[in-house]
Amino acid sequence: MKISTKGRYALRVLMDVALHDNGDYISLKDISTRQDITIKYLEQIVSSLSKSGYLISMRGNNGGYRLAMEPKDCNIGEMLRAIEGNLNPVECVAGDTGIGCPLSNSCTTLPFWKGLDEVVNNYINSYTLQDLIDQN
Repeated sequence: MKISTKGRYALRVLMDVALHDNGDYISLKDISTRQDITIKYLEQIVSSLSKSGYLISMRGNNGGYRLAMEPKDCNIGEMLRAIEGNLNPVECVAGDTGIGCPLSNSCTTLPFWKGLDEVVNNYINSYTLQDLIDQN
């Protein structure tokens, strides 16, 4: 499992929007300047975050982006999976364990991969955007 640049930047965007929330929409230009991410790449990221229900957008002169939920309700694990897809360390633990793998009944390493998958998912699921805000 490796979090892509898109996943890492998506979390940075949500943090930026949360930390700079003053009731107004936040422009991509402002986010781009603070986060040093190109507007073109940000457009892709905010599109994914909007489609996934994490951001609300508004067009126009006072347009931009706002969080679609309270930071305490924004689970980091769910957001990363919405952007990245599954975060399983190996395919044999994705979904129903072992489906499609001819060795699943006799695999001696499967318990290790299941344990790693559980640790990673428990960790990322244990954080909300509010937790990250509180740590800063």
